[in-house]
Amino acid sequence: MEFFSKERMMKVGIVGAGMVGSAAGYALAMLGIVHEIVLVDMNDALAIAQAEDISHAVPFLSATVVRAGQYADLDGAGVVILAAGVSQKPGETRLELLGRNAAVFRQVVGRVLDVAPGCILLIATNPVDVMTQVATRLSGIDASRVIGSGTILDTARFRSLVGRHLGISPQSVHAYVLGEHGDSEVLGWSSARAGSVSLLSFASQVGRPLTDDIRNQIDDGVRNAAYKIISGKGSTYYGIGSGLARIVKAIAQDQRDVLSVSMVTREVAGVRDVALSIPRIIGAQGVLSDLVPDMNADERQALRRSAELLKERADAVPL
Repeated sequence: MEFFSKERMMKVGIVGAGMVGSAAGYALAMLGIVHEIVLVDMNDALAIAQAEDISHAVPFLSATVVRAGQYADLDGAGVVILAAGVSQKPGETRLELLGRNAAVFRQVVGRVLDVAPGCILLIATNPVDVMTQVATRLSGIDASRVIGSGTILDTARFRSLVGRHLGISPQSVHAYVLGEHGDSEVLGWSSARAGSVSLLSFASQVGRPLTDDIRNQIDDGVRNAAYKIISGKGSTYYGIGSGLARIVKAIAQDQRDVLSVSMVTREVAGVRDVALSIPRIIGAQGVLSDLVPDMNADERQALRRSAELLKERADAVPL
């Protein structure tokens, strides 16, 4: 099978035109990095409305074509974002979504690959790590072409809160959240840097020490951000929409960026064949390489627990 070229990447499909799918489409359209975005949804009226609304914003910033379509219109897409599924309810964990959303994927994945067999699948549906594993098993394609958004948003939250405490741009904070996009995620404090120095050294130099209390506050802010947002407005979508657009940009422009995304990984923390997030190099062909950051003993053990939890959940899904 011939895989897509960089030129084919100029078309992106989005299956699921709800808040996450439409936010991703909007972010992509504003970046202007793809030629065409096709929104597909079982509710045709919703897909049409979202495409029209986004297309009306395009003239201000880009020339991206945004339209609604059917599965057949995904032909030629280099990336298809899967944002189809049921929404997370207030108080419901991401893992509790598993049974309901696995049934959705049984229908969606095959229909996408029938018309776009060479595409990269970008998974946004929660619980995203388990759904990435489900999509990999259902699709039968190489795991490097089935990428979950994973902890890209958690990592952004981590960097934002650290940057806020240190009084610097979050783009100058180099830190990753590992493992599950959810309750068992692991904040990688040991490998975190601000500029070129460790967080502890940077914090000391600027007179803003990272005390245990501050670290606990940041951990809580990252780990429980989604629950707070869902409690206030029902769902999260702007952050993850932008994160999905960032992943597409790395693929479309073959940037070979290091991003914390989820993929079925041969072995991590002693657990084999499990989808979770570690930093990975992303380019035109998908995931090019995995990177394991330095961790202390507690972080390694926490990552193993996260991997074991996700492996157990994924193995329990009947396909």
